[in-house]
Amino acid sequence: MNSNDVRIVIEAALLCAQEPMPLGQLRRLFDDEVGSDTIKTALDELTTQWSGRGLNLVTLATGWRFQSNADMAPYFARLNPEKVPRYSRATLETLTIIAYRQPVTRGDIEEIRGVTVSTQVVKTLEDRGWIEVIGHKDVVGRPALFGTTKSFLNDFGLHSLDQLPELVGDDGQSLESPQSEIAFEVAVPNIDVAAVDVTTVDVTTVDAIAVNELTTDLSEQEPLDTTGELADSIEESSDPSQSAQEPKA
Repeated sequence: MNSNDVRIVIEAALLCAQEPMPLGQLRRLFDDEVGSDTIKTALDELTTQWSGRGLNLVTLATGWRFQSNADMAPYFARLNPEKVPRYSRATLETLTIIAYRQPVTRGDIEEIRGVTVSTQVVKTLEDRGWIEVIGHKDVVGRPALFGTTKSFLNDFGLHSLDQLPELVGDDGQSLESPQSEIAFEVAVPNIDVAAVDVTTVDVTTVDAIAVNELTTDLSEQEPLDTTGELADSIEESSDPSQSAQEPKA
C-alpha cells in the first residue's frame, strides 16, 4: 500500500471515529503491515492539509482526532440552542488549582482559596469527568488526592499537562514557582466551559476550547474570590437547586 492510500484510510477512520485514535489503533487498520513511522508521516501530512479549515487534526492525550475550529462554535450553537450547564466561579477556580497544583487534597484547595470547598463543587467536576481521585496523602486521615483526567486534556485540546500556559503575575513573576507566596492569586478566565459540548455536524467532533482561552490574560483579571461569594449571574446548572453554594469565610 502506497503512502497516499495510507493517508486516505487514516483520514476516513479519524473522521468517522467516536473517540481519539491512538497510534496502536491506527496500525490495526492495516493489520500492523504499515509501520508507525509511515502512519506518523501520514498524520503530519493530514495536519498540514487540514490547516486553516473548519476542521483541524489535533493530537491529544489519548490519540489523534479531527475537531472543529474554535471559530465554528457560534455557528454550531445555532443547531443546539438549548440552555447548557454553566459553571460557578468556585468550580472553575477549583478546577484551575487542581490542574496546576495536582495532586492536591481538599485541604490544599481550601488553603489556596481561603474558603471551604463545597462537596457539590467536587462532585460536579468528577461527574463531568475532569478530575478523579488518584491516591491518598500519607497523613492522618489519609485525605484523597485529586488530579485531572485524560478527558480533561481531551476536552481542552491538550496533549499533556506540560501544555498548560504558565501563570504570570502582575510583576511578571511565574506563579507556578514554589517560592511564590502569591500562587493562584489570579482569577479563572471568563469563559464558557460548556462550549466544549458543541453539536456534532456530519462527523463526530468536539469543539475543545483553545487552552489559551483557559488562561487568557490571567494577570489582568480580578483576584480570586477569597470571601467565598460566588460570581453574580453564574449558574451551576439550569436547575437552581443544583447550584454549588459555599459558606462565607
